[in-house]
Amino acid sequence: MRPILMKGHERPLTFLRYHRDGDLLFSCAKDDTPTLWYADNGERLGTYRGHNGAVWCCDVSRDSSRLITGSADQTAKLWDVKTGQQLFSFKFGAPARSVDFAVGDKLAVITTDPFMEHTSAIHVKRIAEDLEDQTDDSVLILQSPNGRKTINRAVWGPLNQTIVSGGEDAVIRIWDAETGKLLKETDEEVGHKKPIRSLCKSADDSHFLTGSRDKTAKACLWDMRTLTLIKTYTTGVPLNAVSMSSLLDHVVLGGGPDASEITTTEHRAGSFDAKFYDKILQEEFGSVKGHFGPINALAFNPDGRSFSSGGEDGYVRLHHFDADYFNIKI
Repeated sequence: MRPILMKGHERPLTFLRYHRDGDLLFSCAKDDTPTLWYADNGERLGTYRGHNGAVWCCDVSRDSSRLITGSADQTAKLWDVKTGQQLFSFKFGAPARSVDFAVGDKLAVITTDPFMEHTSAIHVKRIAEDLEDQTDDSVLILQSPNGRKTINRAVWGPLNQTIVSGGEDAVIRIWDAETGKLLKETDEEVGHKKPIRSLCKSADDSHFLTGSRDKTAKACLWDMRTLTLIKTYTTGVPLNAVSMSSLLDHVVLGGGPDASEITTTEHRAGSFDAKFYDKILQEEFGSVKGHFGPINALAFNPDGRSFSSGGEDGYVRLHHFDADYFNIKI
């Protein structure tokens, strides 16, 4: 299973996203240039130029025509996937941390960081089919109860009825997407104890996976509607990224000590590996080495036959699974 190494970024990776068919891969990094790759051979197709700061997150529309990116330059931008042209820029008074298209692509949820007088917030924006009708107005703004803590990820729940968020205060919250009312949140007994860095939905929106920096370095599988804890995966490594296979009952987790901590903390061998777990049995059955720094981004291809990882080292590593992977028995 030899990886394809993709070097297109000058700074650490922050996020990876496949489009729906799985043959295109979008990467974001702390440089200001989101990049598009062929997911089969790792060939670089193009870049999206226009941001002036780190790009934290991206999402692609269901028909793969539009890309949305969130950046530290206090904007979220809409792009034409094919031409790389910037279509619209949503302006905020704070860095845009997370972006997610709703089913139907008519809405997007964007989170902003606490910054100066601004507290962390979740913004719902309407995405117009005709660009001339596009506005900067928010349909809904949800203020975080813990406003000085960053919301690292917010995604749409089933049928766009709810929004699920998680971040630096270690609390997962479910909001009503129409009224903005807070419906549920995790309590300290059950939930994470340290910042939630990653949140990933299942293909059918029935459950989601979170990865945290807590001491046990837990990844938790939650029921999307009830916020019931279903499974816990303990790695012993602080987590930055999690992803789920849509083909097999497998999850992949990655992380490592923050770059600033690497020289001052003891980290065991394998800290920078992508670790694979059985979703049901919660047992680790394999790991993939390669990155020489923390893993910041992970994504399973929608077809379940490959995955990619992005690290602090600035590389995207693309792995196509060999036949043995599909016959693993635990």
